[in-house]
Amino acid sequence: MAQTNPRKRLGLFVLALLGTAIIAGAPTPDGLSVRGQFAFATMFFAGFLWVTGALPLAVTALSIPVLLTIFGVYADLDAALTGFADHLIFLFIAGFMLANALQKYDIDRRIALWIMSVMGSSPRRLVLAVMLATAFLSMWVSNTATAAMMTPIALGVLSQVLGRETVEAASAATTAGSSDSSPAPDGGTVEVEGGDEPFTNLHVSMLLGTAYAASVGGVGTLIGTPPNAVLASQLNEILGYEIGFAQWLLIGVPIVAITLPLVWYVLTYLLYPPQIDDVSEAQEMAQQYLEEEGELSPRGKRVALIFTGTALLWVVGGLGDFIGPYLPSAWAVTLFGGEGTSVFGIDGHQGMFYYVVVGLLSVPALVLADTMEWDDLVDIDWGTILLFGGGIALADALATTGATEWIADSVFTSLTGAPIVLVVGIVVLLVIFLTEMTSNTATATIIIPILISIGSVFAATLGLTDVAAAVFLSVSGAIAASFAFALPVATPPNAIVFGSGYLKQEQMMRAGVVLNLIMTVVLTGLIWLLFQFVWPHVLW
Repeated sequence: MAQTNPRKRLGLFVLALLGTAIIAGAPTPDGLSVRGQFAFATMFFAGFLWVTGALPLAVTALSIPVLLTIFGVYADLDAALTGFADHLIFLFIAGFMLANALQKYDIDRRIALWIMSVMGSSPRRLVLAVMLATAFLSMWVSNTATAAMMTPIALGVLSQVLGRETVEAASAATTAGSSDSSPAPDGGTVEVEGGDEPFTNLHVSMLLGTAYAASVGGVGTLIGTPPNAVLASQLNEILGYEIGFAQWLLIGVPIVAITLPLVWYVLTYLLYPPQIDDVSEAQEMAQQYLEEEGELSPRGKRVALIFTGTALLWVVGGLGDFIGPYLPSAWAVTLFGGEGTSVFGIDGHQGMFYYVVVGLLSVPALVLADTMEWDDLVDIDWGTILLFGGGIALADALATTGATEWIADSVFTSLTGAPIVLVVGIVVLLVIFLTEMTSNTATATIIIPILISIGSVFAATLGLTDVAAAVFLSVSGAIAASFAFALPVATPPNAIVFGSGYLKQEQMMRAGVVLNLIMTVVLTGLIWLLFQFVWPHVLW
């Protein structure tokens, strides 16, 4: 993110304080407690700074418990800080550390190169191969890290297909601010003013495909993208409802399986169809790079084994309802959790296969396997971790003071009775629009508590209990937060690809606006179908 001008930053901060003071000092509305009003004032303060980017997201998150304590929403700071100790925070710490291990031994890179060497036999299949590799890795490694790794790989592939001089010249022309060099709609190229080198459709579709696949792929798992984490943590904090790792696979993977090919089709057949026939050199290059990697080292093999075992146990841990009845009662409780007596003779157990426990166990396993040292493990995105904690603290304050319930009753009552498809469509469109203006993480942190709060309003319309309706609406919103494609600020993958200097904002805007409109319709229909036939068996 570009550094904010100090004067502008200070001005925005003063505006945030002014707005917070106005909300806190206004007459308290009927039905809202004074503490709820102060929680709203805190939400405005954090939301304003998140949207404007006046402060880094994590810095704003750290201010939330401080402001809640100053206002007296919590009697002491310890209560305001409990969100930073939420168990899901530790799941993501473990997930980030496990991803570091994959990257240290280039396991993620090997997977990407293998997929490209197998599938890249034509220009469109080459783009698809890059997108599939990116999406798969983004399910397990953060979408930010995946995009950062795959962008240079995509550029290397383009250099082989188009020639390095073409790629670099196009980048230089873009950096210099030349006139529009967008590819022609017919799949040809448009000359870049000030030079003879063209910007090809393959160039644009490959880079945009990398960014979009990182965002879409992250939807597939609970640890793939920050909005999923925000959703899981706030559902747990506000409703006491927990989404397991295996549960989320049944939610996210169908979304990825349907939307990723659609994004690829729109990019390579409708918007930027490549007009190059021979991509054999790129496929050979991927194979060559893979061969140069050599055999995975013994330590790398141990990391791969630990990662595979962790992922497998994450899935198995969500199958307790199916496996538990075939086990002795004590072992079922010990492995999968429950209220009965465990093998240790204690009543009640979290379960050894509980996905947070499994994730945390993978960290000492990496050290005991002599694959990672503390300096390797500690290099993770602590800013995102702090952002999660601040979001949980804010969501908890809004819930415990009755502020979210007041929003639901006051603002959204007029929409009761609307068709389900219309409700879903409004949620998806609202979230995508807000995400384009800020970031998907900030949008999810702000909007998901509100979507949870309006569950009771739409419960009768949806034919669900209050909790089930809240889960349905908030899951829909979290998914939509990963489908904002038009602006660099919307998602980290967008920002990374745009920041590489090999793409113009006009090209991202053109593809993004079209895909945003298409995905609003597709996600609305897809979420409605899943609501009818799949989610009732998974979520409630």
